Amino acid sequence: MIAVARLAILVGIAGLIPFIGLLAGLFLLPQYSVALLGYFYLYSAGILAFMAGVYWPIAMQLDNCSYPLSPIVTMLLSQVFFVSAGLGLLLPVTGQIVLYTIAYLALYMVDVRWMRVYWPAWYLRLRLLLTSVVVVCQLTAAAWFFLLHAAH
Repeated sequence: MIAVARLAILVGIAGLIPFIGLLAGLFLLPQYSVALLGYFYLYSAGILAFMAGVYWPIAMQLDNCSYPLSPIVTMLLSQVFFVSAGLGLLLPVTGQIVLYTIAYLALYMVDVRWMRVYWPAWYLRLRLLLTSVVVVCQLTAAAWFFLLHAAH
């Protein structure tokens, strides 16, 4: 039987493949760049919504506690990230660039600042690695987009 930590690490790293693959496609397959950029942000939204969902089970376990966050605040945080993920898809690319970059950083900061007591240490290290790669991908996609449009 595989350990939960190993499975989470494996799934987390595998989850980076679409980010990196779609980003590489922007450079290697410019004729498909519009579709690839759309898929990149669709995947960004999906993963952000998925990650926001982890706060719900924590909120349900908190019951009447308020340390470090109340169940209501925890559920609201989940919904803010979830709704941001969906609404981001309705924004123009420049808005998506800003929203998803900030949202991924904010999600990590929430985990480190307020949710730290609920996560094992290995999970926070994994989140740092995954968030760093995702943010670098977001910034690279932004640079690609702005360089392409600055040339026109």
